[in-house]
Amino acid sequence: MRGPSAAIVTGATGALGGAVVRQLLALGSRVAVPYRGSEAWLRLREATAAGPRLVGLEAAVDQAADARRFVGEAVSALGGRIDAVALVAGGWAGGVPFEQAPEEDWTAMLRQNLDTAAHVCRAALPVLLRGGGSVVAVGSQAAETDGAGMAAYAVAKSALHALVRVLAAENRGRGVRVNAVLPGTIDTAANRAAMPKADRSSWTPPQAVARTIAFLLSPDSAPVTGALVPVDGPGSAALALET
Repeated sequence: MRGPSAAIVTGATGALGGAVVRQLLALGSRVAVPYRGSEAWLRLREATAAGPRLVGLEAAVDQAADARRFVGEAVSALGGRIDAVALVAGGWAGGVPFEQAPEEDWTAMLRQNLDTAAHVCRAALPVLLRGGGSVVAVGSQAAETDGAGMAAYAVAKSALHALVRVLAAENRGRGVRVNAVLPGTIDTAANRAAMPKADRSSWTPPQAVARTIAFLLSPDSAPVTGALVPVDGPGSAALALET
């Protein structure tokens, strides 16, 4: 599999985002990431040992102005172009029926799961359109099923899925592909801590999701666009996509 030349990865200091960064670096890509806490960024930089091929820029991409600044600085740092954007940043809230959920969950889920993607896409699309490229967002299977007990999260991810479809349609024929992966439960330390008694046999390793994202970002996945790709289980979906 060929990697993109220069990529942006949001949410890179999280478990899935970090796996995406490592996968892209292994494919030879140069990667720029936004971060909020220098400690998390330093951990990522040390874990990858990528040197100048990994660039970190402090930015809050749920804010439009910060997202524009980040993309502009990332493009400069990566040699004047980008050809891949992985929209991994997001958050989860839930566990209670809609009427019992804190009111602030509604705006928080939209900000973390939709606004981050929209702001980065708005800034990155003019750059991608100059030379072509690919965008992959991280959606959720819950938004395509019932989403019970997580209304704000499911609605935000559903809106993200709609954004992916719209951007795919708008940019079909203009050289930019837009897709999403829809993981089930990802096998992360945070999820294990939150659900210590759960059966983890069907959980998906972050590396399997990251391989699928990297494939959809790579030239090898052309001409796939507008797809919502389920990624569930111990890695078979990612491997199937690569064959």
